Amino acid sequence: QVQLVESGGGLVQAGGSLRLSCAASTTTLSIFTMGWYRQAPGKQRERVATMTPGGLTNYADSVKGRFTISRDNAKNTVYLQMSTLKPEDAAVYYCSARASYIYWGQGTQVTVSS
Repeated sequence: QVQLVESGGGLVQAGGSLRLSCAASTTTLSIFTMGWYRQAPGKQRERVATMTPGGLTNYADSVKGRFTISRDNAKNTVYLQMSTLKPEDAAVYYCSARASYIYWGQGTQVTVSS
């Protein structure tokens, strides 16, 4: 069982930046593909960014060049650096850890004012 706790969400003006953090309860974070997903009201959850154990990253087209996923396995933490935020980025952001099973955090709200 892996517990994930997101933090760092909040209210930011359009064009601003936020860094989300995801702290994992496991000491073997390195074996997981880590990801960030988001869900806006009335919409399906969508993938934002993922990073494999080997460090390969993948981003949704809508965030490429603006968001960066990173991980610190020693701290059991994954980050999502978000820059040049747009109102359409507003959502609840969820952290995930996937190996043979996928674990989810409880989410953190990001609000972007125009």
